[in-house]
Formats: sequence, structure tokens, C-alpha cells
Amino acid sequence: MALQLKEQSPATPKTSRKNPRAAARSIDTYAAQCNKCSKWRVIPTEEEYEEIRSKTEENPYVCDRKPGISCDDPADIEYATKTWAIDKPGVPKTPQGFKRILVLRSDFSRMDAYYITPTGKKLRTRNEIAAFIEANPKYQNVNLSAFNFSSPKIMEDTIPEDAVRKVLSIGNDNKMKALKDSA
Repeated sequence: MALQLKEQSPATPKTSRKNPRAAARSIDTYAAQCNKCSKWRVIPTEEEYEEIRSKTEENPYVCDRKPGISCDDPADIEYATKTWAIDKPGVPKTPQGFKRILVLRSDFSRMDAYYITPTGKKLRTRNEIAAFIEANPKYQNVNLSAFNFSSPKIMEDTIPEDAVRKVLSIGNDNKMKALKDSA
């Protein structure tokens, strides 16, 4: 299961509060890899993608699930076009009324998962979700195990070469030590 990311166009700016020049990235394409031939097939909607992802371990995706498509047909999309993130199999389908949001960090190091409630509140942790469910009896039937904060793995070989990457913390520690030693 994969997500293809794109930068938003300047016509719809959405920038980081920390760095107003950083372009926001959103999910452009949902795709599933055929279990038989390994070709990538575009999944038309986020809802269908979530359904496939949540059941991929017991029901692996195959090309012929798409009407009129077989393993003999060319792939819908080729790997390494734009930036790719590979989702973990078995992440539960988001409960109805809630929305799972994935945000790519500006340094391409990882994606952060959040949930938006039916009331529009952004929740960042399982404890926040539990508190929301407890405070809103209307959602008591929503199972806490349906929320998963694991994030897709950013595929290093698809990150743009000009992306500003974080220096590893060990590198920063060495720089700080060198600065102190030279003072």
C-alpha cells in the first residue's frame, strides 16, 4: 500500500507556521501493489484505499479486483514518480465520521498521523481520542482500537534531491562539542 505525495500549487497555499516558505505536501495518489505481479494499481478514493489497507493481510490486493484489469495490463503508475510513502498493512479503517490526516514533515523525515473528529477537533494521541469519546456519549460505540497513529514509511529513494534534510542529532552533538572545544 502506498501514498504518492505532491506539493500543493501556489494557487492553494498551505504553509507551515514555523517556515512560511515551506510548501505543504498532500497525498496525491493512493496505490496498492498487486500480490501476484507486483504492479502498482491506482486506488480511486481514500475510503477504498483504507478498506484495502485494513484487510490486506487476510485479503491481499490483486490486479483483477479492478474492473477490466489483469496482471497482463501495464501498471497504472510507476514507483519513484514524486515522493512515495509505504503504509503499513492492517492499519484499521478510520471510524465513520472521523478523518485520518497524514502530514509530511518539511524535512521529509516522516509523516505524522492525526485524527479529525466529526466535530472538527484535531486529536494527536490515543489519550486525546479516549477523552473525546468519554466526553461525547454520541461516539461511545467507536472502538479505541480503530485509531492507529503509525505513520507510513517515506521512501528515501523518492525524496527530492533538493529537499532540506535534518542533520542527525549525533551530528549536531558533535558540532556543539566542536564549538565548545574551540571557544
